[in-house]
Amino acid sequence: MFTRQITRIPLLSRGFATQVNPPSALPASLHLKTGQSFHGRSFGAPKSIYGETVFSTSITSYTESMTDPSYRGQILVFTTPMIGNYGVPKNTAPYDAQDVGVVLESQNIQCSAVIVGDVAEKFSHYTAVESLSSWCHRHGIPGITGVDTRAITTLLRDQGTTLGRIAVGDDTALPPPDAEEYWDPSQENLVDQVSTKLPYQLNPTGDVKIAVLDFGAKANILRSLVRRGAAVTVLPWNYDFNAVRDQFDGLFLTNGPGDPLHCMDAALNLRRTLNEWQKPVFGICMGHQVIGMAAGLDAYRMTFGNRGHNQPVLALASAGSIKAGRVYVTSQNHQYALKLQDPFPQGWEPFFINCNDSSVEGIKSTAESGKKVWGVQFHPESAGGPLDTIEMFTDFLTECRAVKVASNLYSSRPQDIPSTAIPSPMVARRVAVAA
Repeated sequence: MFTRQITRIPLLSRGFATQVNPPSALPASLHLKTGQSFHGRSFGAPKSIYGETVFSTSITSYTESMTDPSYRGQILVFTTPMIGNYGVPKNTAPYDAQDVGVVLESQNIQCSAVIVGDVAEKFSHYTAVESLSSWCHRHGIPGITGVDTRAITTLLRDQGTTLGRIAVGDDTALPPPDAEEYWDPSQENLVDQVSTKLPYQLNPTGDVKIAVLDFGAKANILRSLVRRGAAVTVLPWNYDFNAVRDQFDGLFLTNGPGDPLHCMDAALNLRRTLNEWQKPVFGICMGHQVIGMAAGLDAYRMTFGNRGHNQPVLALASAGSIKAGRVYVTSQNHQYALKLQDPFPQGWEPFFINCNDSSVEGIKSTAESGKKVWGVQFHPESAGGPLDTIEMFTDFLTECRAVKVASNLYSSRPQDIPSTAIPSPMVARRVAVAA
């Protein structure tokens, strides 16, 4: 008993929170294009910015949300009253069969700013190395605390996602901007800003080769593939996959920020892939929307989108681990969605529908089409959030492996080996995830 008590003594240090000593807080204001203003205190970087004001209902994982490239250009309002209580971890990890170079979802904070009701002045977690305030300051990201986030969220739910301006310090004494001064990030190709510029590889010795079109990939998507044994080659969003498709056993399309219409060229390239290629294809979030546009569906801008870790979706069809008629709780972050139409394009069917707003949460190829293609609006890999649908990654790779085995058996016959030279594999590159 005495020995047991002795061994517990070092753990006492984890019971005390680390005191945050930020510089004197400056005044800060949020101005919405619709005319409302909210006033509080600044934390993080002492600078003023423009952005698109959105809210997230997630309770935990503020670090993962803030590093998600899908939040590019957005002023992120957390509905949870206190944010920052467990600090920020060191954001580095190895490049190997188990990890992808970062602990969070990318190397940098991706949102333009954060707004919280009460930023924690102390943090306590065994992996934490700095406070939320110092992390934001180091990355040049402003924050506001001491405002009524419930009132802001109610406004955004009623009037929809709204352009905003954060004014810090002396700028708070200025009048709110004129309507034409507000910057709309959706007018820019945000995907091009966050996608990798050069191809690179992860876990090159994996047993099945997966090409990933990077529209702004969360690191946990790549991690979910490599931890299941896949050799992953990450390609820029606008890379013509058809030029190298014979080198791969499957194609994956990631999440990403902004308006999917900026990715129409990728959708047209994918349409050719879907028409000519018989191997599995899986897309998440922006990748799902690109698959839908390639199939002939239209995308539209939602009123305030779905952002949070508690979105229920109903499965309309069965595939792999997914069973028709079951409700799955999912993590989401999107402003755009695919239109539900009747009839659906030939060879396609709805896969999931949102239980709250009836928006399309997934599509899939029909059994009659002979193809294996899925797209989901939510994030099966979560980070953070529930893991109800995580086995969709296993389902996808299982199909890829089955197609690879069948292809190898077929091509092992001498008469089936093509005479044309196979393109050489791309050079492996280890570059930052979603710079």
